[in-house]
Amino acid sequence: MRIFISFYFLTFLVFPIVVLFGTSLKLSGVEFISQAFTPVALCTYQLSFSLSLIACLINTFFGFLIAWVLVRYDFPGKKIFDAMIDLPFSLPTSVAGLSFCAIYGSKGWFGSFLFHHGIQIVFTKLGILLAMIFVSFPFGIRSVQPVLLEMDKKLEEAAWCLGATPWQTFSKILWPGFAPALLTGMVLSFSRCIGEYGSIVLLSSNFPFKDLITPVLIFQCLEQYDYTGATVLGSVLLLFCFFIFLIVNILQLAHLRSLRS
Repeated sequence: MRIFISFYFLTFLVFPIVVLFGTSLKLSGVEFISQAFTPVALCTYQLSFSLSLIACLINTFFGFLIAWVLVRYDFPGKKIFDAMIDLPFSLPTSVAGLSFCAIYGSKGWFGSFLFHHGIQIVFTKLGILLAMIFVSFPFGIRSVQPVLLEMDKKLEEAAWCLGATPWQTFSKILWPGFAPALLTGMVLSFSRCIGEYGSIVLLSSNFPFKDLITPVLIFQCLEQYDYTGATVLGSVLLLFCFFIFLIVNILQLAHLRSLRS
C-alpha cells in the first residue's frame, strides 16, 4: 500500500514539479532573474496576485455567510441551491467566460445598461475579477460548511445562559472551531484564482501593462515557442504559492496547539 501511494504521489505531483524546476535550473541565476522579473512579468505578477487576493477575500466573506445560512436555516429550494454551488467545478471555464461576455459585454442584456452608464466590465480588470470570483466561488463554502455542521449548538446555548454576548459567543466559541477551515478555503480560493486561464483569456484584452495576467503571459510564451520563459514564469508562481501554503500550515498548527493548551 505504501509503495502504491508513493508511486501515485511521485507520478502525479513530484515528477512534474521536478521537471518544471529542472528546466528553470538550467539557466544561470542572472538569466533566470532577467526572464522572471521583466517589466511585463512584474506587471502580470502584481495584477494576478492583487486580483486573486481581492477575489479570495470576497469569496471567503460571502462563502462563510452562505455556509452559515445553509447549515443553520431551512428554506424552500435549499437542496437545489446547495447543489448549484458546485457548478463552477464542473463547468468549463471557457464556457463561463463566454457566459460573462454575453451578460456583461457592451451588447449584453446587463452589460449594455452598465456601458451606457460609463461602466465597462469585459476587457477590463473588473471582468478578470468577476471571472476569478466565479471559478473560486465554491471553495470558501465547502471548506467551512462541514465544520459548521459538526459544531454543537449546545455550546452556544450554554454561553448565552452564562450571559455571553453574541460577539463573545462568536469569538470565543465559534471562531476557534472554524478558523482553520476558513483559512484553508481562503488559500484554496486564492490558488485557484492564480492559475485561472480559460475564462480570463476571453474577458481580458490581454494587453501588457493593462490587464495581462501571468497565466495568459505563460500561454503567450508557449505560442512563441519560448518554453524556457514559460517555465520560468510558472516556477515563480509555484514558489510563491508554496510559501503561502507553508505559512498557512504553520499558522494552522500553531492554532491547534493553542487550542490544546
